Amino acid sequence: MSTYNQLIHSYRTLFSEKGLPPETVKAFLFELCNDHKINLYLDIDKETDPAVQTDFDSGIVRLLEGEPLNYVLGYSYFYGYKFIVNPDVLIPRPETEELVGVILSQYDEYFNGKKIRVCDVGTGSGAIAIALKKEEDNLDVYASDISEKALAVAEKNALNNDCRITFFQGSMLEPYIENGIKVSILVSNPPYIKTTETIESSVYDYEPHVALFGGDDGLKFYREIFEKADQILEKESLLFFEMGYDLKDALTSLAKTYFPVSEIKVFKDINNKDRMLMIKR
Repeated sequence: MSTYNQLIHSYRTLFSEKGLPPETVKAFLFELCNDHKINLYLDIDKETDPAVQTDFDSGIVRLLEGEPLNYVLGYSYFYGYKFIVNPDVLIPRPETEELVGVILSQYDEYFNGKKIRVCDVGTGSGAIAIALKKEEDNLDVYASDISEKALAVAEKNALNNDCRITFFQGSMLEPYIENGIKVSILVSNPPYIKTTETIESSVYDYEPHVALFGGDDGLKFYREIFEKADQILEKESLLFFEMGYDLKDALTSLAKTYFPVSEIKVFKDINNKDRMLMIKR
């Protein structure tokens, strides 16, 4: 039986040879040990626990095939909360955590803690909606997705995080229009990858395409939201969107077409890339 340290070193080499991130091995083993209540750093030179070894052996095969770590684990962390993830939903990204931070700060500035309604359009795993509700209980949060399977994951995540969210199935704003719901904050991280764009195989091969691609120009779903946003927004409202780092000019131009008298602002992420758009209506 190998020690934890020997496992890490032997597979790091194999991952490097296959062009995969070698740090994935230690990250995977760390999470498995946590799940089995083992402190990897204290026990790193001890023989591997048989239960950990079994999980490691089955998971490492999937990782070597290029499957994302979070799908192999079955969970991911977002804004400090644990979320179930599987191939029915995108794996939450750090950039989206920054979007949540921007929304919360702007909520404080513009609504000053007032109780308001928020909708998360295309919620996927429910990460944005749940993080917002957990961080600010005065937000009455709705979330929607066109995928029934994605909503099933989101509902489990809300239950696991003891979080009350109202979920709807449907395309873009249709569920809110049909149910006569008005909101003060609309947030969406829509599919925005251009169909002509080349992306990593681990993303293309494993993550749901319906949540990735936004038409030839990447703006298809922003356009759909902009066209009908007036039907669900309160008189004073804010809209927030995550966007591709190369979409700033095209998206701001589109936003000005639909919201000509609104304040439009772009926020940069931690890597100094244009990632978040706010429209103050």
